[in-house]
Amino acid sequence: MKKVVEVMNMREIVITYGQTESSPGITTSRTDDPLELRVSTVGPALPGVEMKIVDPETGKDVSSGIQGEICARGYNIMKGYYKMPEATAAAIDQDCWLHTGDLGVMDDNGYLKITGRLKDMIIRGGENIYPREIEEFLYTHSAVKDVQVVGVPSVKYGEEVMAFIQLKEGQSVTEEELKEYCQGQIARYKIPRYIAFIDSYPITASGKIQKYKLRQMAIEMLDLQDVAKIETA
Repeated sequence: MKKVVEVMNMREIVITYGQTESSPGITTSRTDDPLELRVSTVGPALPGVEMKIVDPETGKDVSSGIQGEICARGYNIMKGYYKMPEATAAAIDQDCWLHTGDLGVMDDNGYLKITGRLKDMIIRGGENIYPREIEEFLYTHSAVKDVQVVGVPSVKYGEEVMAFIQLKEGQSVTEEELKEYCQGQIARYKIPRYIAFIDSYPITASGKIQKYKLRQMAIEMLDLQDVAKIETA
């Protein structure tokens, strides 16, 4: 964003967040917002749109600054998935709130920061781990170009953390060095148990990374096919 402003002179560029089910916008930053706010949040709700953050487990609203699932309500929300009443009921509750499946934090001024995807959450020994937090930290390593974190099956903990990492051209780093880099910087249980270096990620036609395929790749790489068959609560 900063390069677009400086190099391309697009000084009023903003970010919009939403999904197809919300036609497709929910929030947008403002052209007169400070640049730091425009690059660190996706702005407040669009006019005529309500937004709230709820606890994924209880469904209750959470206070500003607390992470939870992003919900939206308004004229922009779809009526439902075509001939899929069960899927519609799972996405839109009785009070017409769309449950996006995205995780976020809203500040006191209503500005939203995206923090992850609910379905990507890893549960390791009862601890909830959000891949986005680990990814953002690993991005700070000078050799890391890109990183995607997924959960892989574990007999002892239910799931373990695995990081697929792309390195910058000409850079090198070992699995042990990356784990050492994490020590004392993120919680011990969030440090990736497994690290794999990869040249490219599996993506959809629209360019979205397919994490479920990374998980499948991890299961094969680590020979965890039998563990993956174990059902957990």
